[in-house]
Amino acid sequence: MMRLVPLFMAAVLIFVTVLVWPSADGDVGILGWINVTVMLVLSLLLLRYGMRLLRERTEPKPGSRLRAKLVVGLVGLLLVPAMVIQLAASQMVERGMDVWFDVRVDTLLDRALNLAQGFYERLEKDMKRSLLGYISDGVLVAAVGGNMEYLATTAYLTEIREREGWQKAELFDLNERQLGGVQVGELSALEPEPLSDAARLSMRLGRVATELKTGADGEVAVGYAPLIGTTSVVGLLRVEMKLPAGVIQNARSVESDYRNYRQLEHNRQAIAQTFTHVILFVTLAVLLLAGLIGLLFARRLTAPIGDLAHALHRVTEGDLDVVLDEMSQDELGSLVRSFNEMTSRLRHHAGAIEQGQQDLTKALDKSRQRQFVLESLLANLHTGVLLVDGSGRVRLLNQAVRDILHLPVNWVPSVDLLQASQGNLQDIGDFYNELKHQQEEHLQREFDISLPDSRLVHVLARGARLNASASDFSGYLLVIDDISELAEAQRNKAWAEVARRLAHEIKNPLTPIKLSAERLQRRFRAQVDNHQVFDACTQAIIAQVERLQRLIADFSTLARMPQPKIRDVSVNVLLREMKDLFHGYRRIEVRFCDEQWRCACDPDQVRQVLINLMDNAVSASDDGVSIRLYASLSDAWVEWHVEDDGDGIDEAAASRLFEAYYSTKASGSGLGLAIAKRIAEDHHGELLLVSTAAPTHFCLRLPRYAAEEGA
Repeated sequence: MMRLVPLFMAAVLIFVTVLVWPSADGDVGILGWINVTVMLVLSLLLLRYGMRLLRERTEPKPGSRLRAKLVVGLVGLLLVPAMVIQLAASQMVERGMDVWFDVRVDTLLDRALNLAQGFYERLEKDMKRSLLGYISDGVLVAAVGGNMEYLATTAYLTEIREREGWQKAELFDLNERQLGGVQVGELSALEPEPLSDAARLSMRLGRVATELKTGADGEVAVGYAPLIGTTSVVGLLRVEMKLPAGVIQNARSVESDYRNYRQLEHNRQAIAQTFTHVILFVTLAVLLLAGLIGLLFARRLTAPIGDLAHALHRVTEGDLDVVLDEMSQDELGSLVRSFNEMTSRLRHHAGAIEQGQQDLTKALDKSRQRQFVLESLLANLHTGVLLVDGSGRVRLLNQAVRDILHLPVNWVPSVDLLQASQGNLQDIGDFYNELKHQQEEHLQREFDISLPDSRLVHVLARGARLNASASDFSGYLLVIDDISELAEAQRNKAWAEVARRLAHEIKNPLTPIKLSAERLQRRFRAQVDNHQVFDACTQAIIAQVERLQRLIADFSTLARMPQPKIRDVSVNVLLREMKDLFHGYRRIEVRFCDEQWRCACDPDQVRQVLINLMDNAVSASDDGVSIRLYASLSDAWVEWHVEDDGDGIDEAAASRLFEAYYSTKASGSGLGLAIAKRIAEDHHGELLLVSTAAPTHFCLRLPRYAAEEGA
């Protein structure tokens, strides 16, 4: 008889399904179809289970009868109270609907909503009324116009914020750039919050505006007051006031509850139907769950021994992840717990061994990675790094230190800086000694280091004291940067300003000189015997004065050498000009070249370089020493060569010959060769010292053809 109970229950469910089947014009929603689907599924499951019980009637499996009794009994015990709860719940929902949607509830919610809206309106009116007083504030308008310093603007904003009780006040110009900002309790952000659309609209319309914003600390009221100058809006004052957290939260809750209540009232009938279908769905789900639980519970009583035997077989094969479910608290359950504890301990010990191996491997890999990263970082840094212990011995240094200080290849980092005898290391030792004996933890100095090749390197040294904490090492970290180029750039900038002022002073007498030379041509040309010499001399004066005037005009405007004005120039023309200019020196030999030789250059600047080289050769050699000027040509370059057979240039001076403001002559400014080298580089060429003596040989190499645009 028990075997027929599942079939009887399936027939009842099918009958109920036919009764509650949704009509075509009904409005039960998707939940009604879900209930119908669940009942059909339950019916099919019960039919399938009943048919299987009938098939096992002759030769049932061990425990199948007990399993069927338990399943049917559990489902039957749940079905009756579930139906009673379904009927009671439906009645309670009908009565509850009448209470929920009472007239008194409507009145109470309307009053609460009006109260919440009134709070926002009052807050908005108060803030607008306060902001209207600052629209034409003269101090704020002056601050936007740039007539006040930042500290004065910030102080005035602080006064406004404290007077009005605002949390934040910011001042912006028409370009949305913050001119000042203050806020309560902390500094203003380095990057101000961008202006919103309401702020831009306030500036465009010239009206006070407010808005509510939600931030990390709660809701704030934001006000915008356009600052009106003489005729138009010149800026914007943005203020923020933090709203009380409790009031805002209650107001939001009232609004949310009001909306929810109206929505529920609109869907009153649908809610009742939905609730009924939900209860039915829960009942069906409970029945389905009860059947599954009963089936699993019954199966648990008959199959644990087989599961335990199978688990033991897996353990013998090395699978330690086997875990049996504890289905009872009897002797069988105790056996299952003992088995699980055994496998858990085996798994724990095996995992501990594996984890120990992994930890050792990771620790070794991390140590090697850190060492590799540190070595790679120090090797690729252009900044010199030295690690010195407390006794002054160098424990670590990178390649940049060797490059900056020009240390020998065989120099080992174990020298005591306090006992260093070499000049470059002695300077570092003096810096280390100062750092060691001072109270501060850090030290920074700039000084020059004399290298073995007589060159000076200007370095910036920074040091820090390392105190022992996690490690046992304590000492000093020294960081060295070669700032020679930076220092030279600063000197060039200073000298450029001096040169600009000198050019201004030199420019004044050039015009009288030119006028005097022209007057000499007109007044005395008829009285001289050699017109050619007289014309050449006076014309040379006029041409050179005009060239100086052009250079000084460009130099005064840009405070630098003018950019070259590239054009096609004959090489022989420049050589002839040098011949005419230095015609009075018999020991100067100018060799002319082929008339077809051309060069793309600025003739004035190239002429300036050649004059500088020739003047240097004349002043550096005696009267009887020969000086030669000639040109050579290759596929891509034109070269001008200046040679003299004088005493030559000292090797120490040769390394600094092209440095600005360095001169071997007492009366020299040190700018001639530096400017000449700059001109060569601006032409994408180079100025070279080919040899220092026997003969002293300079070469100006320039490209034959103009460089392409952007080259």
